[in-house]
Amino acid sequence: MNAAGRIAVLRRRYPGAVTFTFGDSRALCDDLLARVRLGAKTATCGALRDFTGGGEMLPERGRRDIALDWRGNPALVIETVEVRIRRFCDVTEEFALAEGEDETLAGWQSGHRAYFERNGGWTADMDLVCERFRLIEDLA
Repeated sequence: MNAAGRIAVLRRRYPGAVTFTFGDSRALCDDLLARVRLGAKTATCGALRDFTGGGEMLPERGRRDIALDWRGNPALVIETVEVRIRRFCDVTEEFALAEGEDETLAGWQSGHRAYFERNGGWTADMDLVCERFRLIEDLA
């Protein structure tokens, strides 16, 4: 079955599921999927601006979503357990570490600043959608 067929089956199993990819490159996507599988990544964030004006759907507590690999194949199903809007400068070390990408808040700030600069711009007071999730199904 091709990716579109697998996604259709998963959407029947998880009504309301949204598909998305982690990161902005194949290498980053692969790395983040691996971190979720290992339990090291239980949070993610995105710029609020990307969720307005017809962009992505905001995550919702209790909704199960389908994380795709860089080729568009279903990789994981996650369930959102918490969503908060907070400014970049107000992200806590605890949340930053839950993202599983860095070992310090300063490292998270540096990496995410670079990410947002590549993807629409960065300011210290930009609003972020901060999501915590749990792994429901590994589709590998």
